[in-house]
Amino acid sequence: MGIRVLIADDHRLTMEAVKGYLAHEDGIKVVAEARSGRQALALVARANPDVALIDMHMPGAMDGLTCAERTRRNFPETKVVVMSAFADEAAVRVAFRRGAHAFISKAIDPRDLGSALRQTVQGTVFLAPWVNEAESEEWLEGLTKRELSVLKAMAGGLSNRDIGQRLWVSEHTVKFHLTNIFRKLEVANRTEAARWAHQRGLIQDLGSEPGAIGSAPVAILEGRARPMRTQHRG
Repeated sequence: MGIRVLIADDHRLTMEAVKGYLAHEDGIKVVAEARSGRQALALVARANPDVALIDMHMPGAMDGLTCAERTRRNFPETKVVVMSAFADEAAVRVAFRRGAHAFISKAIDPRDLGSALRQTVQGTVFLAPWVNEAESEEWLEGLTKRELSVLKAMAGGLSNRDIGQRLWVSEHTVKFHLTNIFRKLEVANRTEAARWAHQRGLIQDLGSEPGAIGSAPVAILEGRARPMRTQHRG
C-alpha cells in the first residue's frame, strides 16, 4: 500500500524541496502538509500517516519537539522522524528523548531520504547521521567520522549494499565515501584499505561475522539498538 507521509515544516522552500524529492520515490506519498506543530498534530489525527516528518524547530506554542512527543504518545502507529539543520549529538539525543523514532539531518543526500523513511517504517534503522559531514572533525589520515565508519564496515566484510543499510545511506553515497577513502589512504582497492584498517587496530578480526562493525559497543536508546561512537587513536 506504500508509505503515507506527513511533512511539517514552517519553511516553504524546505517543504517544497522535500515534497519534490519524495515525489520521485516509488511507494511513498505525501498525504498532508503542516506549517506548525499544532497543525501537524491535527493533521496526523485526520490523515493517519505512516510517517510524520517533523522539523525540530518551528514557531508557535507547539514546537517540533513537542509535536513529536505528542504524536508519539497519541498516535503510536505513526513513526516520528525529526529533521533539523543542526545535527550535533546533543540535538539528536534530545529528539529521541522527546519521541523520535529516527533523526534526519537536513544535510542528508536527497537520494537517501526515501531509504531513511522506509527503514524507519521497517524498524531497521541502526545509525542516524549524527553530524553534518561538513562539520565532522578529521580523524586518522584525514578521514572523517563517516568515512571511518564506512571503512570499518567494509573491512568487516560488508558489501556496499549492506554498508548502506547499516549506515542509513544509499549505495551511491557508500561508493562516494569509498572513493575518497582510497584516495586519502593512497590504496588501490578494498583489500588494501582493509589491511590498512587491520594494521591500525580498527578491525580486531577481519573474519568476523557479516554485519559486525569492528567491536563497537551498542547502546540502547529509546528501545532501539544503536552503535555508540568510539574514538580510535592511530
